[in-house]
Amino acid sequence: MKRKAIMDDGCDPELVAGARFDGLFDIPVIEKPEQIVIPSSIVPFSERNKFTDYNTAIGFYEMDIRFSEVLISPEKFVDDFRRFKAFISPDCSLYRDAPLSVQIINVYRNRAIGSYYQRRGLYVIPQIRWGTEATYTTNVLPEAVAFSGIEKNSIVAVGTYGCIRHKDDKDQFKAGLEAMLKCLEPHVVLVYGPMPASVFNEYLHCTRFVQFDDWTRIRHRGDV
Repeated sequence: MKRKAIMDDGCDPELVAGARFDGLFDIPVIEKPEQIVIPSSIVPFSERNKFTDYNTAIGFYEMDIRFSEVLISPEKFVDDFRRFKAFISPDCSLYRDAPLSVQIINVYRNRAIGSYYQRRGLYVIPQIRWGTEATYTTNVLPEAVAFSGIEKNSIVAVGTYGCIRHKDDKDQFKAGLEAMLKCLEPHVVLVYGPMPASVFNEYLHCTRFVQFDDWTRIRHRGDV
């Protein structure tokens, strides 16, 4: 029977069979790779078949509905994703106006899918997304759940595209970025989208940032 939703059989427990778990909420762990690999570009999942440069990474910086099938039936895409140099774990939305429980669930989904593909041999780069302050501080919860399931001193990805348009968005993103850098101490941070000086400049000494243009800009340039 075709599954219609991720909740059909208890959030697909076989998805995390063999995974290691972290923290109060048992978030699946995306293991630190043996070496850091930096892709040549990042292509959205829905546009992947327009690329012939397989040194790129598959990313999910688009509406969740556009990659819902990956969340529901990840096994269908294992061979497809093997073509590419890297896989960035799904950027499931952490809207600040969503209930905290939903934000936590989407952190879990991100890590569960990333862990699943990692255990099938893909090079997985964790996408880090935070929502409200409750997800990236210990002011509400005893741990910063936005960073659960991620090992320190490795490579991670963040996305700014569409997320830093207004002052409040920038302030929240900057606060979460600072918390992430302190908690995870990553060696490399991939940034999908712009890197405004007002957000990033004071952290440039903390790690190596590698910026990638978003798909809209790439398309307008005529690179694909």
